[in-house]
Amino acid sequence: MKENIREQLYALAEGSYRDFSAALVPGCGTMLGVRLPKLRALAKEIAKDYDTYFTEPCGELFEEIMLRGMVIGCMKCSTEQRLQKIRDFLPLIDNWSVCDSFCCGLKEAKKKPEIYWDFLLPYLHSEQEFEIRFGVVMLLAHFAHDEWLPKVLEQLEQIIHTGYYVKMAVAWAASVCYIRDAELTWNWLQHMPLDAETEHMALQKIMDSRRVKGIDRERIQQLRQQRKQV
Repeated sequence: MKENIREQLYALAEGSYRDFSAALVPGCGTMLGVRLPKLRALAKEIAKDYDTYFTEPCGELFEEIMLRGMVIGCMKCSTEQRLQKIRDFLPLIDNWSVCDSFCCGLKEAKKKPEIYWDFLLPYLHSEQEFEIRFGVVMLLAHFAHDEWLPKVLEQLEQIIHTGYYVKMAVAWAASVCYIRDAELTWNWLQHMPLDAETEHMALQKIMDSRRVKGIDRERIQQLRQQRKQV
């Protein structure tokens, strides 16, 4: 089955798309250049017989790893089966693209937030850069709303890691929280809960959003100026 899937990936590959995408994803390894919609369509087909698929180890190509994450997200199985597949998959993540696409595909988290919340918390305190990023992106993708948002902010300020992809994920999450609840996140930001570099990234991400306007935008700009003077 593995070789058949690889043949399909080669058939779907586009050289120009590979050249463009590979430059945006440091550490992606060997990339063929298959567009995400085509990978998702293939993942849905594989998910119809996922037992056979998971009897073989994942290939080392970027698209093979991305595809495995997509299958985990869309296959019909019990929650415990999916969580185990997630555990098994996490060591394969070594770039932001696989991480973020994988997180966005785990839509079951919105249906069973309590289970996934408890599952994610240990990863937020991992020593591995992409395990932490996985946890943070899951928070911003599935929990940064309503009663979960204060809990997300509380978790973000406890994350300590020097990795760039962790810091950028935390900054991204903070910006999503600000868009969802500007007042709550504004009060949180004023207490400087993040290290200086991550906070700078977060304020920039907020400013980059077209959804942040008026007074919400002005006070973020003022806060940026204040931080520069500290």
